[in-house]
Amino acid sequence: MRALDEKETTMVFEKLFKFTGPNLKHLLERPAVEGPDPQPGRYCLRLHKNRVYYASEALVRRATAIARPRLAGVGTPIGKFTHGGAFHLTVHALDLLAAHARRRVWLKPDTERSFLFGNSVPKSSLARITENTKANDGVVVMSMADVPLGFGIAARSAQDCRKADTNAVVVLHQSDAGEYLRREEELM
Repeated sequence: MRALDEKETTMVFEKLFKFTGPNLKHLLERPAVEGPDPQPGRYCLRLHKNRVYYASEALVRRATAIARPRLAGVGTPIGKFTHGGAFHLTVHALDLLAAHARRRVWLKPDTERSFLFGNSVPKSSLARITENTKANDGVVVMSMADVPLGFGIAARSAQDCRKADTNAVVVLHQSDAGEYLRREEELM
């Protein structure tokens, strides 16, 4: 387990910024609430086996006592680097993104299942959308009860959604909570 280098940090922050915007600073600057120490410090990002983890500094200090081959992970895995060097957010980052997201999309209750099966969001499934959403913005997909279901990329702006056909895709699927069941062996 090691700290991210400059290039890796840039890639991770760019991806997180797409969803959180200026709220990104709150992810790392907020005081940690987990860890064995009375004052666990702040949160940090660490890389272990091509996966990026979000953990408190106290937890990272304790994990250094464990040999790398025996360490499964530390903290919350938020994404991974592919063999090609690209960074992808995983479903584990959903809680962090939902808490700090700039833009959200709410689905109608009867269409949530389709999104949880890995499908993109058509306009007919859309209940609400954050007003200032632009095309290619990162959005968190929520149920009407404000439960985060997943995240994706806005295919259309909020204004274009009003004029679009009912079958037009408005959010491109990236990850959803259903992946815990569909890709259980890959996620761990």
